Amino acid sequence: MSSRYWYSGIQTLVSEDRTLSDEERLTLASGPLLSWYEKNRRDLPWRRNKDPYQIWISEIMLQQTRVEAVKPYYFRFMERFPNISELAAVSEEELLKYWEGLGYYSRARNLKKAAGIIEEKYGGVFPKSFEQILALPGIGSYTAGAIASIAFELPVPAVDGNVLRVLSRVTGSLEDIGRQSVKRKMEALVAGILKEGQSGDINQALIETGATVCIPKGEPICGSCPFYTVCEARRKELTGVIPVRAPKKERKIEEITVLLLECGDKIAIRKRPENGLLASMYEFYNVPGRITKEEAQCLAEAWAKREVTIEEAPPAKHIFSHTEWRMISYLVRIGELSPVKPGDGLILESWEEIREKYPIPSAFSVYKKYLDQRYGVSER
Repeated sequence: MSSRYWYSGIQTLVSEDRTLSDEERLTLASGPLLSWYEKNRRDLPWRRNKDPYQIWISEIMLQQTRVEAVKPYYFRFMERFPNISELAAVSEEELLKYWEGLGYYSRARNLKKAAGIIEEKYGGVFPKSFEQILALPGIGSYTAGAIASIAFELPVPAVDGNVLRVLSRVTGSLEDIGRQSVKRKMEALVAGILKEGQSGDINQALIETGATVCIPKGEPICGSCPFYTVCEARRKELTGVIPVRAPKKERKIEEITVLLLECGDKIAIRKRPENGLLASMYEFYNVPGRITKEEAQCLAEAWAKREVTIEEAPPAKHIFSHTEWRMISYLVRIGELSPVKPGDGLILESWEEIREKYPIPSAFSVYKKYLDQRYGVSER
């Protein structure tokens, strides 16, 4: 006996007297998936053409970052770096300034490295094979698959967290989606439904389903899903359990005291080391641990030729992948700086110049806003 299901006017015949294989589930749903995507896909700027450079930039920006947060950065970035040559030629400091606020700054550095390789090895033309794309710095299997399939219609899967969530629910998988073996299995499933001339749309349709319907937080919108008739997790009421993820390790907590050093109409910043967290970015002077107002005063007096005044400034918290900064801060006003001891590397500039020239990571966004208000600078 069989039962007839309808989705967006497309009829799918599903037998109730046998269990569907994972491959059959995806094959049955591939038609409804493409029809759903055609009607429901978001109008995103990087979808308006098949330029591999634009797709590449968008995919790197979208790693760990929401679409709406990426849009203004994408427009600004593409205006300044409209092609690979411009990106390859920019200084790292200027590049980081354009990336400021997006976080995960190694992404920007890898973009510049890859652009240099494309200039040198491929004459500035984005490579067209999956293997060549995958070999570029900062590009993994998902990003390579997205670029290769969307820009060049190569039949290679692009499986990110959204797709892993969708497929694990569709197949009813209780395996940990953080395991590479599970990702490879899902990539093989997607590869089995990719069609000539439609590989990019199929990959994007899967991603779009995970981003807008089979969502990461909250209840999935099953009634609008192109996989409704074949989804095991929906049928077994397991959408609250699937996908399965191994528990994350607890973040390391680091206490930090930030000193906003003000000398006349200038603020002190310094450059972070070339390696490690937030490498080569600029920061406000800070010390490990939580120090008292009196201790901060004593520390500041080592730099001062003239009087020091100090007041409490806002606390802040910033979460990285594996670390959490918990910060307290003081505004320290120094009448005149004495010669700074070697290694402190303090730079004194007006706040307007600092905002314009130096990349300061979003970990210090509370203090940037605080100084914006103090100096009457409009936030960009």
